[in-house]
Amino acid sequence: MVQAGERIVSTDAERYLLIYMIAVVVIVTALVIIFFIVFQKRKNKILIDKFKQQQAFEEEIAKTQLEIQEQTLKNVGQELHDNVGQLLSFASMQLNVASDLAAEKLKGKIDDTKDVIKNTIQEVRALSKSLNSDVISNFGLLESLQNEVDRLNKLKKIRAELSLSGDTYTLNSKKDELILFRIVQEFLSNTMKYAEATELKIVLNYKVDALHIHVKDDGKGFNEALIAKGSGLLNMKNRAELIHANYKLESHPGQGVTLDLSYPIS
Repeated sequence: MVQAGERIVSTDAERYLLIYMIAVVVIVTALVIIFFIVFQKRKNKILIDKFKQQQAFEEEIAKTQLEIQEQTLKNVGQELHDNVGQLLSFASMQLNVASDLAAEKLKGKIDDTKDVIKNTIQEVRALSKSLNSDVISNFGLLESLQNEVDRLNKLKKIRAELSLSGDTYTLNSKKDELILFRIVQEFLSNTMKYAEATELKIVLNYKVDALHIHVKDDGKGFNEALIAKGSGLLNMKNRAELIHANYKLESHPGQGVTLDLSYPIS
């Protein structure tokens, strides 16, 4: 009887020991899992914070670069307006005096020169406005783009057109309007330099949730896979990313270049 009782006690002890060992294993496993989860969350948080810091740093660098570029353009615009414009105006006045004193056969040539200088003064003033960020901010995106189209048409090297769709509105951010204008202006500059285009069209589509900008020229285009990503193309893309605008530039040889921008309205 004693042996049977001892066997029962021994069996119970083994059972309790097994339960205890299982409990310990379960607790240890749970602790390991909890530690792993906490470690992963902490690791992910560190990675996310690092990514956000890197992103903020890159955005700050981009903003600084844009500010430097804008200040440089502003200074150039002021120099064109104040110094070059004044010199041309003075030259025009001198020609007026020369025209009064010149012989009749020279007056025609002097008048032609006066017309050239007059057109040059108008072009310099228009160009100075398109470079000055303060003037662009005061005009707004729509009027600034219309002035740029008018300036291109006066050059008579290309036929430019601006059309609108939807009810027009002004963006809340003057800075974002300026950046959108600079992107389109860079496209226009590339068209005039490289495209050998005869026509250029800009369409502003005003929607409730976004402003869509479509720009296209009929130039010679280029192979996107072969052309190097120059500073102009990178500037356009970086500026679009800075204001969270969707950016798409497409081109094929012989089919011109197309730019699509979608600026979200928040």
